[in-house]
Amino acid sequence: MSARPVRLGPRSVAALVLVSLIGLGAFCWPLFADPGSAVTSHAGDAPWLFAALLPLLVAVVVATIADCGMDAKAVAMLGVLAAVGAALRPLGAGTAGLEPMFFLMVLSGRVLGPGFGFVLGAVTMFASALLTGGVGPWMPFQMLSMGWFTMGAGLLPGPERLRGRGELLMLSAYGFLAAFAYGTVMNLQGWVLLQGLSSGISFQPGAPLGDNLVRFLAYVTATSLGWDLGRAVLTVVLTLTVGGTLLKALRRATRRANFEAQVTFEAPGEPSRGEAPHRT
Repeated sequence: MSARPVRLGPRSVAALVLVSLIGLGAFCWPLFADPGSAVTSHAGDAPWLFAALLPLLVAVVVATIADCGMDAKAVAMLGVLAAVGAALRPLGAGTAGLEPMFFLMVLSGRVLGPGFGFVLGAVTMFASALLTGGVGPWMPFQMLSMGWFTMGAGLLPGPERLRGRGELLMLSAYGFLAAFAYGTVMNLQGWVLLQGLSSGISFQPGAPLGDNLVRFLAYVTATSLGWDLGRAVLTVVLTLTVGGTLLKALRRATRRANFEAQVTFEAPGEPSRGEAPHRT
């Protein structure tokens, strides 16, 4: 049984649930806002308000999770994986959605657990935004979405029992579906900013749910379906081809790090645990 670098306690779970609910509201409000609500009358300002709020919430969650048991070894592993993920992202950027960082997030979340996965996803997206100059109002939404994406891999069943081809197939299926889910929720964030461009695909503040949902699906089909498909297919291909090797490497590194080892201090001259006292 491999140790997880971060064990989620009650405070961490509560913080994750709270920020996830607020995040869902930040993404989905265009579909459910009442025509007479204040958020609808300020539809152009709402994305910017959420963009200012989400980084603070994500930072609180990361700090809460870290405070519940992320030691120096876990921070070092986080830094290495986030740096690799940030370096992988620009390799396929702009080329049919081919983003190899997604498969690394799936495998890392699987081995290291949902708590570490959320932190890794958010930190990796933040680092890649700084690396590529992609800092903007969309960045907090990307951080939250990637945190969900990586955390979801850590919540998949059978982390200690399922191995081999079956595990790779499960991770491939998750990566395929989650890649589309990531693209869809990010489309919701960008769609609100495109008001009035075309009555067929743009967001109409206060319109009925069914009408806006049809416009959103048309927007997704016209703008990003091919991009999301490229991301999903590449995630599946990389998971099936090199996923087994990388899973073994991550598990080996986790075992050697021995995250859950308890450090104890003993008084000078006191025999260590399990050691017989020296007699003269």
